[in-house]
Order: sequence, then structure tokens, then C-alpha cells
Amino acid sequence: MIEALIFDFDGLILDTETPDYLSWKAVYESFGCELPLMIWQDNIGSVDFFNPYTHLEELVGRPVDRTAVHAQRQQLDRELLAQQTILPGVESYLAEARQLGLKIGLASSSQHAWVDGFLAQLGLIEWFDVICCRDDVGDRSKPDPAVYLAALQALDVPAQHALALEDSPHGALAAQRAGLRCVIIPNQMTRALSFGPVDHRLDSLIDMPLLQLFAQIK
Repeated sequence: MIEALIFDFDGLILDTETPDYLSWKAVYESFGCELPLMIWQDNIGSVDFFNPYTHLEELVGRPVDRTAVHAQRQQLDRELLAQQTILPGVESYLAEARQLGLKIGLASSSQHAWVDGFLAQLGLIEWFDVICCRDDVGDRSKPDPAVYLAALQALDVPAQHALALEDSPHGALAAQRAGLRCVIIPNQMTRALSFGPVDHRLDSLIDMPLLQLFAQIK
């Protein structure tokens, strides 16, 4: 029986991943370099697999002013993020989970300053009983299961009674390593990636009500 629903954040609640990639792509182009999507995708859902500063310096063959690059990239990212809205079906799943009496958690490879700020801005933060980010677990990010294990402990729910909603292979693997069942909802950045075995896959949360999803994964 499912007692808790645990959401990822980036790419699942809000598409921060497309702006992140496009802003870095524009920075690379300003240096006359390319940033292929295939390279970027390796890091989606984590923070440990790709350093865009180091890769840019390798391409240009010299150190870059990382402070200036950061400022340039941040400005572009903010402009793109301002155009994003809550992804389809998220609010319905939160409301249905609450109606069903489920505990609601969030487990993210991002830091609290990022996640909590957006959740507050979007008017969603009050839905969550627990928000666990990588700065809660010694900066460990997915596919390390630490954030999921922390969320389960805080929710006081055994792994076998929790369901994770994820958009990336790293996220799905983290949930599975923590013992959760996992449903993937890929976005435009992760749709073409290879996922291992998961409990179910949806194109969007609007495709299936939560209660119907539970029936699919029993």
C-alpha cells in the first residue's frame, strides 16, 4: 500500500533543465564553441558527471573568467526560467495525494536555496511534508540514494510503501537504490535517454490520475 508520494523537483515540477542547458549553450557559443545536448544529458538529475566550466576551458584551450561566465549564464538562465510554469498535472497529483491521505515529500539533487525558493514562488511549498535536498545529505546527489533515504526517514514511511516520481535516469536509479517503486515522467530533455526497468512510465502526469496509477503498479 502506498503511504507516501515523493517528487523530484527539477524537470518534474518545473522545467529548470531546458533553461539550464540553453543558457550554457549560449555561453559556449559566445566563445565560438558547441555544447552538444548528448554531453549535457549525462548530468541531468545529478551534479557529479559534468563540469561546464572545465569543459569550456578544455575547448578554448585556456582558463576562462569563471566569475564573468557565471554572471553571463545566470542572467540568461533567469530570463528563460521566468517563462516557465508548473509542469502539467503536478498540482492535480499534489491535491489527489492529499485527498488520499498520503504523506508528500520531495527529494532533489539541487540545494534548498534553489528548490525552496521556487516552491515558494510557485505557491507549492505548503504541499510538502518534507523537502530533502543534497545539502541535507553531505552534498551527495543522485544517483546516490541519500536524499531519498533522508526523505523516507523524515516521513517515517518504509521504502516499500513509497512511490517516487522522476524524470531522469539518475533520479530513477537513486529512488530504486533506496528501495522505492518509481514512475518516470520524462521531459523534453530526458525523453530520449535510456532508463532501466521502472514500475511505470507516463508522458505527462495529466495522462493518468494518481489513483489509477496506483492500480497500474500494484
